[in-house]
Amino acid sequence: MRELISIGKILNFHGISGEAKVGYSDAKRIESAKKVIVKNSALTIERVRFHKNFAIVKFKEISDINELLNYKGENIYLDKSEVQKQMQDEEYLIADLLNLKVFDDKDDFIGMVDSVAKSAGNDILSVKPQNDEYGNILIPFVKELVPIVDIKSKKIIIKPIKGLLPWD
Repeated sequence: MRELISIGKILNFHGISGEAKVGYSDAKRIESAKKVIVKNSALTIERVRFHKNFAIVKFKEISDINELLNYKGENIYLDKSEVQKQMQDEEYLIADLLNLKVFDDKDDFIGMVDSVAKSAGNDILSVKPQNDEYGNILIPFVKELVPIVDIKSKKIIIKPIKGLLPWD
């Protein structure tokens, strides 16, 4: 069974010719996608343009607003293997970061990646420590603080600075 990755969501129609107003998580992925999966249907992206914080997407198979309304609210997916082929070095899928073990540079266990949040500057790793009294630890996902991500070993090494960890 193939794994799918969500790259956007059809929010509404744009005009009457079947163009979709799409919220997206990654502009590069939405712009470079050729074939996507929506509601278990393969759709071909004919063109993409950006307007404000949305992508306006024209699908070859959809010619009017009535056809598009069947897809309103649906996620747009790419095959995970296709996404991975396009990824650069040190580029990771959020799904691959979840549940990785996090250690400091002295090999002390910190916790597990619980979620990843987007911020204006960079992504933020939310790490659930083994001791619940501290709550989740938020770590900016930047090379200076997170020098090693080893997906195969399911391990992340951080280089903590003063104040990053609540017990320091």
